[in-house]
Amino acid sequence: MSNTNIPSPPVWTAREKLIFRFFFLFFILQAIPLSVDFFKIVFGFNWFHISYGDIFNLTRLSAKFLPGADSFINWIIVAIIAIIGAVAWGKSKYKDIDYNQFYYWLRVVVRYRLAIGIIGYGFIKFFPLQAPFPSISNLNTSYGDFTDWKIFSMSLGIVPSYEAFLGAIEILAGLLLFFRKTATIGAAIILVFTGNVFISNLAYEGGEFVYATYLITFALFVLWFDAQRIYNLISLERPTAPNSFKPHFVGKTKSLRLVLKTLVIFFFVFLYGFKTYSGFHHDPYQFPRTKGLAKAAGIYNVSEFKINGRVLPYAAADSIRWKDVVFEKWATISVRSDRKVIVDSANYEQVFKNDKDRDYELAGTAGRHYYSYTIDSLNHVLLLDNKNPHYKGEQLRLNYSRPDSATIILSGTNQHRDSIYLVLNKIDKKYPLKLSRRKALKL
Repeated sequence: MSNTNIPSPPVWTAREKLIFRFFFLFFILQAIPLSVDFFKIVFGFNWFHISYGDIFNLTRLSAKFLPGADSFINWIIVAIIAIIGAVAWGKSKYKDIDYNQFYYWLRVVVRYRLAIGIIGYGFIKFFPLQAPFPSISNLNTSYGDFTDWKIFSMSLGIVPSYEAFLGAIEILAGLLLFFRKTATIGAAIILVFTGNVFISNLAYEGGEFVYATYLITFALFVLWFDAQRIYNLISLERPTAPNSFKPHFVGKTKSLRLVLKTLVIFFFVFLYGFKTYSGFHHDPYQFPRTKGLAKAAGIYNVSEFKINGRVLPYAAADSIRWKDVVFEKWATISVRSDRKVIVDSANYEQVFKNDKDRDYELAGTAGRHYYSYTIDSLNHVLLLDNKNPHYKGEQLRLNYSRPDSATIILSGTNQHRDSIYLVLNKIDKKYPLKLSRRKALKL
């Protein structure tokens, strides 16, 4: 590759070279999937039957040396490695490389990584998956039983058109980053948009503020290249020359560049977009896919409750007696009682394939215990497992009968192996939230 239209290449001082070497190593280490989750993600799915969740998890990878949620400790580790590498680089025979060329290629890596990362979130918002409409259980949970993060997520979920608009902005910004001439515009959009995401995560105690900072730093790096020229032109109103560096690709290098760019855009835009669209209609990732008991979805009042043959009358402060039960459309039952709930505080984005791992419906929620269940339709038995990781191993076995369409009778054993008997009566409840402001509510 050779360069044209470079009348006077910038001269790098020793200090600038040292700073560049650090940032080059820092951003390269942050951009490549140097993560403890890499092999689990890449080798954990079938490349011939890839899902949108697989692709999202790829876009979400960042430098991570510690398992679990993102942490700035990982950044400190990367910075230490970059400092050591920059010092060693400065003492090697490669200290006088063409810094203009390396700066160009570093910008390519950063803007493509930034594009992939922002598009990853863009499509799960454009097809409202990230913040789904609240479940029946959520609609029947007291406001004070939600964490700040869950309230924020549900507030976004009740306006899917706005969520789709936010996703469209992210996708647009990502597409602009794939092209050198529009990269600065895309970075500016991301800086404003993701800056708002960062503040929202701080305000609502979300778990994405580290990753939001990750995207912001990448956007700042891309924007920095044109920042001085923009400042001179707009703020100082001075004549400003455009960037004079233009890469010139010839022969196989030009063909390889086009092939790689086409593959990246096809995989992370067209394929991912199609898979996300399909997932939105057939397998929204926040809720389980397994269907629940047929025609049972709704909220039920517990009109009768027996434990070990003894009738327990309703009492607001009773931690044993169930107050109401919700059957979701999928295989989840939630139970409201005065029994304490240790909140599952998972609040950063994860796309799980298995129903047992999909915890959005209970994450950030107190006031109800959530159970996944399997149906033995031959013997009319429900096998319940508490979905909250704080209650792992808690199981109930309940026989069910349905004397009519509005009644379910459950009998069996609870988590303490006590015998229980319940009569559930379906409540014909209307939800104004589902009707919207323009539709009349008939009581």
